[in-house]
Amino acid sequence: MAAAEALFFAHPFWVWLAVAAVFLVGELVSASGWLLWPAGAAALVGLLTAFVPLGWPLEIVLFVAAAIVATYVGRRLLPPAAKAGVDINDPAPRLVGHRGEAAAEFRGGRGRVFVDGKEWAAELEGGGDLPARAAVTVTGILGGARLKVRSD
Repeated sequence: MAAAEALFFAHPFWVWLAVAAVFLVGELVSASGWLLWPAGAAALVGLLTAFVPLGWPLEIVLFVAAAIVATYVGRRLLPPAAKAGVDINDPAPRLVGHRGEAAAEFRGGRGRVFVDGKEWAAELEGGGDLPARAAVTVTGILGGARLKVRSD
């Protein structure tokens, strides 16, 4: 324990940067958004100790105060994280309302359409047939990557 105390008193800058790194690793593991602010507070106290000898009681008080203020301000000013369940990598939900064309002839209400630079499986509203290259509009998503379209 004496060695840890000696390190802390001799090199507080590096100790606070190590504390900041521990908080950042915790943030990377948890992805909660809450540990980022104490990490920044520890880095701030570390930078202060590099220029001004503060003493460990004041350093801890500054760390706690900076962590509280940074957490409060950061959570207030930054937008909330995206809602769970929304997959930003899934292009299908963004296709509703887009126009395209039938890639091949629709038979019995089923076929393929070319929308937004890709070919998709599709079902025609109301069923029926549709000639190839007919204009369509996407009206919905049917399970998976199958689009519901209407003829224009």
